[in-house]
Amino acid sequence: MNKTKDILITGFALFSMFFGAGNLILPPFLGFNAGPDWFLVTIGFVITAVVIPILGIIAHAKLQGTMYDFGKKVSPIFSIIFCILVYAICIILPAPRTASVTHEMAIAPFFNSSGLLTSSIYFLLVFIFVMNRSKVLDLLGKYLTPIIIAILLAIIGIAVFLPADTMQASQFKTPLVDGILEGYQTFDALAAMVVGAVLIISINLNSSQSFVEKRQLIFKAGLVAGFGLFVIYTGLILIGSLHNSEFPLNVTRPELLLGLGNKTLGSAGASLLSILIALACFTTAVGIVTGTADYFKGLFNNSQQAYTLTAIIGSLLGVAMGQFDVGFIIDIAIPALMFIYPITIILILLNTIPDQWASSLVFRGVVITAFIFSIPDFLKILMPSENLNAIIDFIPLGQFNLGWLLPSLAMFVLLNAVKHFNPSTAS
Repeated sequence: MNKTKDILITGFALFSMFFGAGNLILPPFLGFNAGPDWFLVTIGFVITAVVIPILGIIAHAKLQGTMYDFGKKVSPIFSIIFCILVYAICIILPAPRTASVTHEMAIAPFFNSSGLLTSSIYFLLVFIFVMNRSKVLDLLGKYLTPIIIAILLAIIGIAVFLPADTMQASQFKTPLVDGILEGYQTFDALAAMVVGAVLIISINLNSSQSFVEKRQLIFKAGLVAGFGLFVIYTGLILIGSLHNSEFPLNVTRPELLLGLGNKTLGSAGASLLSILIALACFTTAVGIVTGTADYFKGLFNNSQQAYTLTAIIGSLLGVAMGQFDVGFIIDIAIPALMFIYPITIILILLNTIPDQWASSLVFRGVVITAFIFSIPDFLKILMPSENLNAIIDFIPLGQFNLGWLLPSLAMFVLLNAVKHFNPSTAS
């Protein structure tokens, strides 16, 4: 097959794996709050919602293994715990969020029913699909994603040229940092580790290419997927800012996206968009529960009982969490993201750079540093106090919830300097 065609097909497949419907409601709302600062928040959002995830795919191209391989240089036990935490977070937060988005965008506007009813029916169907692994999902994913992208590009294109009222002022004091932190909510860095492994398995099953050929294919496909995410995210942030004076300050994320759809495509187009997004949400939820069940099945010697039990627990958690509104789920996700994201970013970056700069010693030191300096950000949300604020203010960039960044960089430089002058410390 033509190499360019291979790259495009793989890139589009990768894009669809990242293309969680919940992510669609974040960029317009970010632009809505940013107003004239939309460009700065876009830069921040792109760093954590596009650049870091695509670097995760590039790291997968280098490793060509599983999520476990990202942390094994720290220690095998650490890597197992990290994988369990990532899957647990995915099944407790982004998977239920898809049910919540479905309710707010595709059910609530047309039916007067409760979120609990929606999440119950939704995750019953998720469980059925997870246990049967139907090919219907592949067909839905193959055709749904291009249609949703076409509709979104239409909304973006029309909204950019529609006359808008005066743009409201930004509600952000530090728009670049706010964009970075909002990018955490896409869960795309975590998704890069999960879907990258799926991509490796798929390529190995359907290709006899060499290691180097597969690395080039994954790298270039990652760039294609990254470009697609960049275009969609930037466009949605821009139109959210351009039309921010046309919506009330208390508008919700789903309401804003639906409102922009109504403004550009009319009620019929917006309704079609909401239904397609609901279907895309469903495929995302099935993918998360299936991937988590697969992991625990493998952890317990390919036990089908472990697979079934994980699917049941995942579906029940989905029912319990999915009944809440999107804003609530996003808010309660913040502590978990403040805890897991710094470590995730560090593991992605260390697995991307050349091996001579990323020895086991460097992995251990930098990951431990990131973990320690991210604790104040995590605790600040759970139990704020004056003493904690004093510690955060003392740490460079701590007031921006990025206190882990400079200490991790300093540890990286220090340990590589130590290794340079004393090579025996490399292991």
